[in-house]
Amino acid sequence: MVKDLFSVENKVVCISGSSRGLGKAIAQGFAERGAKVIISSWDREELENTRQEFNSCGLAVESVVLDVQNRADCQRFVSTALEQHGTLDVTICNAGTDIIKPAEQYAENEWDKILDINLRGYYFCAQFAAQHMLSVGCGSIIMTSSIAGSAGIPGLAPYAASKGGINQLVRTMAVEWAQRGVRVNAVAPGYIENIMADVRFDAEDPYQQRVVTFTPMGRRGTVDEFLGAYLFLASDASSYVTGEILYVDGGYHAA
Repeated sequence: MVKDLFSVENKVVCISGSSRGLGKAIAQGFAERGAKVIISSWDREELENTRQEFNSCGLAVESVVLDVQNRADCQRFVSTALEQHGTLDVTICNAGTDIIKPAEQYAENEWDKILDINLRGYYFCAQFAAQHMLSVGCGSIIMTSSIAGSAGIPGLAPYAASKGGINQLVRTMAVEWAQRGVRVNAVAPGYIENIMADVRFDAEDPYQQRVVTFTPMGRRGTVDEFLGAYLFLASDASSYVTGEILYVDGGYHAA
């Protein structure tokens, strides 16, 4: 049945960067559909508030404090799922940050922080998840990329580099693990109504008009509009899909 094809019921799903914004919407969507969800964030207080919010709505999610810049934390994140559920079906690498400024103005520590969170942390979470998935011969790893990974967007040099790196990481891991049952894909959002450090979101009208102009659908996406892509890549509906970057961008990538 089509319903079963897209089901994530009883799948164990770990999501990094899931106490707010897009990650929170993904976590809620999976939990509402019967997945066993483990959320995470470096912000302990925000993470606990999100867990309690979900629990109050009848969504029994679990939480793990996770700083993806710390390799040991990434390993513990995966280990927690295995200890509590005995398996791990889906890992979604979603933690992210950006700093918006001209390329010539980034300090070394700013570059390092963005690459550590957006690329290095993704690699380690995927690496530890894959070690289990490869041992059982199945699993899905989904990374949050961006249109910035393939398009030049001013003010995002290290962010764009990290997302381009994610795209190549996805393709390489997908090819390596394709015959061992582990699929690796990415969702690449376009402009999104989110609460990351996009200082230009409430900026002057000309910038907002530029977003509209370059997006054929003429608006930013809402966090809920991205959920379907993650559900698809986590479910059996995508069993023959690996190494793909799925753009959810209102037509930006096609323009």
